[in-house]
Amino acid sequence: MTLLSNLLEQIWFQFVLVGLLGYLSGLEYREYLLEKDRAFRFGTARTYGFIALLGYVLIHLDSGYRLYLGGMLALIAWTSLFYLHKLRQGQSGILGLLIALLVYTFGPITRHLPLWFLVLEFVSIVFILNARPLTLRLTETIDRQELMTLAKFLLLAAVILPLMPDEAVIPYLPTTPFRIWVAVVAISAISYLGYILQRYVFPHRGYLLTGLLGGLYSSTATTLVLARKTRETPGAADSLNLAIIAATGMMYLRLLLLILILNPAFLAPTVLPFLVLGLGSIGYCLFRIHSHATAQPPGAEAVSRNPLELGTAFLFAALFLLMLLLSKLVLHHYGSLGLQVLSFLVGFTDIDPFVLSLLKGNYPSAGLDTLAAAIVIAAGSNNLLKALYAWLAGDRRHNRGAIAGLVVLGIVTLGVGAGMAWRVGRH
Repeated sequence: MTLLSNLLEQIWFQFVLVGLLGYLSGLEYREYLLEKDRAFRFGTARTYGFIALLGYVLIHLDSGYRLYLGGMLALIAWTSLFYLHKLRQGQSGILGLLIALLVYTFGPITRHLPLWFLVLEFVSIVFILNARPLTLRLTETIDRQELMTLAKFLLLAAVILPLMPDEAVIPYLPTTPFRIWVAVVAISAISYLGYILQRYVFPHRGYLLTGLLGGLYSSTATTLVLARKTRETPGAADSLNLAIIAATGMMYLRLLLLILILNPAFLAPTVLPFLVLGLGSIGYCLFRIHSHATAQPPGAEAVSRNPLELGTAFLFAALFLLMLLLSKLVLHHYGSLGLQVLSFLVGFTDIDPFVLSLLKGNYPSAGLDTLAAAIVIAAGSNNLLKALYAWLAGDRRHNRGAIAGLVVLGIVTLGVGAGMAWRVGRH
């Protein structure tokens, strides 16, 4: 390791590396031009190698950066004249000029930053030059409004979140504004991952994959969509029923992921039942499909709304606050039994705000096992809700398997949660 560190600090090695990466950058740009069949180009691969070496030499000759800045001004003047001539030829691309300026910065990087950053800049140049097909595909498929929504969400997550106070500012609220928004960011990010995978990464997926990815987004919404599909395509009812069960199996894994991110202390009492129920459900669906050896028809569009919409995020935050206050009041007046009853009732709504309120709230009167049991009970009653949705929205003659599976999962999950609560009561 010492030998490698000494080598990286040698001037001759940095000089060779800068020139080589500059040459390779120019070579990659030349290949890009050949693919686009453009004859009008800014220099050759050797030109970019020399530009990189020039920047390295000038930055080391003058510690005041005057020579280097003078060279940069000369390079900008030269590239500006070239660009004016290019405009007269009916071309307006400035990619070659930008690469020349980036290559010119290779020298200062070796002086002020680690060499891995130099390699990172080179890799970025190569990646962006080869990203044109991906850019065209994204332009054709992604809704522009979704990019705007993502930008707004990143603003709230990266700018406003650090400004949130991590101390109690609202009386009787068992958490802080920072923890509230962390929970909103976490659930939105996981849902968005499922949304992107489902809508863009796997556009030609089978029903089972639709169920798995939809469960990462929202198992309830996925159940509704797939149940309705049984009315339209009764011949695919077996695949649709398995997809509905797989979506619920993914719900258990999604809850475990939330616990891991927000409060790993809850893993001890929940990891075994959630893993067994989640992986067991998914494994059962995979086995059934494999044993029947049937081709998977294209899946349904399980979600059509971007989960990062700001209105959805603020509504979730409001529900989160409501569940925090409600859980604290119930615990204060009715104790652990009241919380278990509340968790059962909440399961017939959206359980995410309730689960996150238990993970991020501060409830001195309730132990961790009591709160974990409430999470499990809520998941169980939510399965009963999905069974009801499947019965109401689907073709009851063809989706009996999904209804029965959801009822079984609901009863088993409720039994596990009740057992956890009973053990807590005994102690």
